[in-house]
Amino acid sequence: MSGAPQKLPIEIGLTAAIVAVNNVSGDKPEPTILVARETAPKSATALPSGPFDPVVHRTFEIGLRAWVSEQTGVPLGYVEQLYTFGDRGRHAEVGDREPHVVSVGYLALTRTGEIAQEAPDATFRSWYTFFPWEDWRNGRPELLDQLLIPKLETWAAQESAPSVGRLSRRERVKLLFGTDGAPFDDENVLERYELIYEAGLVEEAHRDGHSKQAMAAVAQLGQTMRHDHRRILATAMGRLRAKMKYRPVIFELMPETFTLTALQRTVEAISGRHLHKQNFRRLVESSAVVEATGEMSHATGGRPAALFRFRREILQERPAAGLRVGART
Repeated sequence: MSGAPQKLPIEIGLTAAIVAVNNVSGDKPEPTILVARETAPKSATALPSGPFDPVVHRTFEIGLRAWVSEQTGVPLGYVEQLYTFGDRGRHAEVGDREPHVVSVGYLALTRTGEIAQEAPDATFRSWYTFFPWEDWRNGRPELLDQLLIPKLETWAAQESAPSVGRLSRRERVKLLFGTDGAPFDDENVLERYELIYEAGLVEEAHRDGHSKQAMAAVAQLGQTMRHDHRRILATAMGRLRAKMKYRPVIFELMPETFTLTALQRTVEAISGRHLHKQNFRRLVESSAVVEATGEMSHATGGRPAALFRFRREILQERPAAGLRVGART
């Protein structure tokens, strides 16, 4: 029928949050994410993305590994499908008639030592560049109490009444950001970003047209990303933080041998919080996920430190073989 509304074509894309930890054996390892290099001063940063070709690739994961290898040269270890992202906000312009890309998001891990060189069009950047309020390694970030929470509380006070069966804005701020003595759960990365987005405090909300009655965006609240890539990254961060507590995925980011100090600092980098040294060592020893190699590391310049390796046999011994570092308070 001539009067029927024109349907928007749909394409399936694959978007990868590729995580590596830089400086694993140094004083401050940094969790990084592979992003496309910006081609203009104001262009938004993007995660690596590519189309799914059902003729060439039998599965989504095969397609993901193929184009990541072709485009970036980065070898992928652990890969996990996250979620399907298809909101209207994936296009910046209202009325855009280009094919609407429904993207399947993935978390992928790699070791920086296995990367020969960065691709010419991609680079690794700290994931705290995009989520600065998630880094608690030096204590509660000043950004929270000096800027972000006051903005959120102002926004929460504008609510007349919450929808039936839904927490109020004020209750959500308390639950997610640890105000009034509430705990701060390191796994709720996506939920915190969604609340900040709803309040209009990030540029993406205004670009997507979802913040007509929201507050102005705040530049200090992390680097903007293309489409909904910051949402995909938040999903990946929360998933990895949760996953390493019951599966040994942290060792996909470690070299073959490492010191317990390097392991602790890498766990701290991912979880975004400081851990008590002796408690962490007791946890590692009781979990039996690592074993001593009998060799020593002299890389620190101080006292030699014992080297350990991941015990892959633990995967056959029990189903939950992660490092249960607990929730932050």
